Amino acid sequence: MRHLRTATHPDIEHLDQCVIKQRTATRAICIDGESILLMHTERYDDYTLPGGGVDEGEDLLNALVRELEEETGANNIRRIKPFGLYEEFRPWYKDDADVMHMISYCYSCHVDKELGENRLEGYEKTNGMVPRWVNIHDAIAHNQNTIANSAKKGLSIERETY
Repeated sequence: MRHLRTATHPDIEHLDQCVIKQRTATRAICIDGESILLMHTERYDDYTLPGGGVDEGEDLLNALVRELEEETGANNIRRIKPFGLYEEFRPWYKDDADVMHMISYCYSCHVDKELGENRLEGYEKTNGMVPRWVNIHDAIAHNQNTIANSAKKGLSIERETY
């Protein structure tokens, strides 16, 4: 899979002698014309790709399908193709590490336009996450505005707008 980018959070000056926790995730890029399936998060007022962490023993494609079904209620997931790998280093908030090394495997795929029932986790519900088909240009402009003007933006918005 091609390497898209490695991003390091500005609060991280160096990685030497840091305890690094690695997390592997998958992200789905579902496009239909100029519409893209994204998760809108009310808490951060941003759009993100559906996806999430790979469970222990789970392969990347199974994780992608599981996360896409759970978050969006997507049906008939098909034509899955590797798109690219996005790495990021960001501060970690738990005591077991200093830095999170997130490796996101991004795949393009097709899904039915009509979504079924999703199964969000507790924090996703609390954050007000909702799946939406949106115009890709509008979503990018929205995220760029959030990056420029919002103090409440989440850490993932830079990755999602890249």
